[in-house]
Amino acid sequence: MLEEQAPSTPVEGLKAEHVLAEEELARLVERLAGEIAERFGHAPGLVLVGVKRRGDLLARRLSQRLAERLGREVPVGSLDITLYRDDFDSLSEQPIVGQTEIAFPLDGRTVVLVDDVLFTGRTVRAALDELLDLGRPARIALAVLIDRGGRELPICADIVGQTLVVEPGDQVQVLLSELDGRDAVVLFRAASASERVP
Repeated sequence: MLEEQAPSTPVEGLKAEHVLAEEELARLVERLAGEIAERFGHAPGLVLVGVKRRGDLLARRLSQRLAERLGREVPVGSLDITLYRDDFDSLSEQPIVGQTEIAFPLDGRTVVLVDDVLFTGRTVRAALDELLDLGRPARIALAVLIDRGGRELPICADIVGQTLVVEPGDQVQVLLSELDGRDAVVLFRAASASERVP
């Protein structure tokens, strides 16, 4: 995923800093669900669509929380944006293409697009292109767990769990138990020049 620059394991030259533990991440998900319910709970045809690989897992968690708050099921789908990336031509000769799974029509619906980390905005742009190829929603809103800044495109989230102030070389990693065995947010900070080994 374009936004998700964080590695699954520590990277040489980067120092890991713990940002959010499991309980804190759970509170952010609850906050996101509360804001979605407040702003879009009465919207016609509310659905959640998560960007793979972690945005779709967050969307499923949010759907469960929304069902409890709204007293009705909120459909959830997932997008694989690989073929819509603006750097697709520079990927490996055999890029891994996942499957988009949206089992409901998008026309006329209020779609909340869900992603884990908002960075350059290029992943969101690709997701919007794909959504609009699949239908014509009445509205598309963006909910992200973490906004780390560093936008390259004029895109901002409607709902943000937490904003982090990080340097361009830093990497933010969201860990989710379904993929990573635990829930956490970790910041990998790039070493300063004085800390680098010559």
